[in-house]
Amino acid sequence: MESFKVNQLKTGALLTYISMGLGFLISLIYTPIMIRLLGQSEYGLYNLAASVIAYLGILNFGFGSTYIRYYLHFKMKKDVKGINKLNGMFLVIFSVLALITLLSGFALSFFAEIVFGNELTEKEISIAKILLVILTINLALKFLDIVFISYIRANERFIFQKITSLVRTIVNPFVILPILFLGYGSIGMAIGVTVLSLIIEIIHIMYAKIKLKIKFSFKVFDIVLFKEITIFSSFIFLNLVIDQINWNIDKFIIGRFHGTIPVAIYSLSALFNTYYIQLSTAISSVFVPRVHKLIQSFNGREKITKLFTKVGRVQFIVLSLFLTGFIFFGKPFIYWWAGDNYSQSYYIIIILISSVTIPIIQNLGIEISRARKLHKFRSITYLLIAVVNIGITIPLVVRYEGIGAALGTALALLIGNALIMNIYYHKKVGLDILFFWKEIIKLLPAFILPILSGFLLLFYTDINQTIIFILDIITYILVFGISMWLIGMNDFEKDLFRKPLYVLVNKIKG
Repeated sequence: MESFKVNQLKTGALLTYISMGLGFLISLIYTPIMIRLLGQSEYGLYNLAASVIAYLGILNFGFGSTYIRYYLHFKMKKDVKGINKLNGMFLVIFSVLALITLLSGFALSFFAEIVFGNELTEKEISIAKILLVILTINLALKFLDIVFISYIRANERFIFQKITSLVRTIVNPFVILPILFLGYGSIGMAIGVTVLSLIIEIIHIMYAKIKLKIKFSFKVFDIVLFKEITIFSSFIFLNLVIDQINWNIDKFIIGRFHGTIPVAIYSLSALFNTYYIQLSTAISSVFVPRVHKLIQSFNGREKITKLFTKVGRVQFIVLSLFLTGFIFFGKPFIYWWAGDNYSQSYYIIIILISSVTIPIIQNLGIEISRARKLHKFRSITYLLIAVVNIGITIPLVVRYEGIGAALGTALALLIGNALIMNIYYHKKVGLDILFFWKEIIKLLPAFILPILSGFLLLFYTDINQTIIFILDIITYILVFGISMWLIGMNDFEKDLFRKPLYVLVNKIKG
């Protein structure tokens, strides 16, 4: 049984990286085709409608993230009736929330003129109304699926979960692109996404019922347990609100003041920012179990700080290659990939990924805070910063459109993460932040050679020629890697590359 769990975990982790890499590759091919078929205005309209419906996602109140904790509580007691009662309670809760979501989404559709303001044309408003209805149905169906997918996760069926996610990633373009080629636009795309989600959700339900034998008990609704779950979920709910404000409010504000085209430009930029964050999370997620074990066995400042710093340096090395490379080669890439209409995305992407770099190279600090039960301060601080973000962003958007929105978000992130959270990590969480930044600064001399090579490649090669452009990128990666290896990286970081290479060589020899 234990070997089964280990196999599920290792294979699940491998599938996560495969899914992430494949998702990025598919997006690289699929997105430019999709935005050209939709057109800039309708692409912006779809993202604007999706950003509005995303706010209804907070109606799950964090209950989905709470299920596994209480499932494991009953499982440890071998309380089968308790598990069935929990399943019944959550199915009732999410059925009610799905109904509230439907009513709320339909109301937003009815009052679309008020929601979106005066910048949208009559045709755009009529399309937006239909999009809101379809996307609301999609979200309501996802709410009903939460119980089943949470049950699958709680039973540690990581392989099944990751395979279905991978299948969705692969199949999605093959569903959407024919719809767009046939001329059904954003409405057809929304229907396609909803149908695909419904099929995946039916597969989840069948797997949970047939393979895992999920059962429900609706005899008694445990009010005491419900109150306990609600209290536990409150800070998770707070984080949901914060995430929606930080990553969706910009599109809504831009749409209110400037219409759909600036929303399209900002949405494309936000896509790059999402992949940038995922790249960091993929690195830190590997070390999460070690954090909890280390704190349980030895709660000292020095060991935790060293682990925090090790992971932060690795994240910084990988992310800085992406960031500096994009600064040098991002402008021609955006022109080639998305078209001249999205040229402003280059500047928005640089602002977003530069400002988010500090928090995401320290995202292991979130797990350390949780392990020490000190995560409440972060939630409250982030909420206040999110409110500040709105106040800063509105006047900046009015004047500078998408760039203003990016600047507002960047400023809020720098105040909240670079300043307040670093002080909190140092003073309360028990991390030596001064040591962390000293170790990060040691990497900076390794950037001199890559930056010089980047400028030389820009000035002395014609990057508008595709072959030259690709060769320049390869050259920059090689110069960055060699410089970082010789000047910046320590033995631990080099071993992360050397050891897998040695294993591969030995396997080939054997």
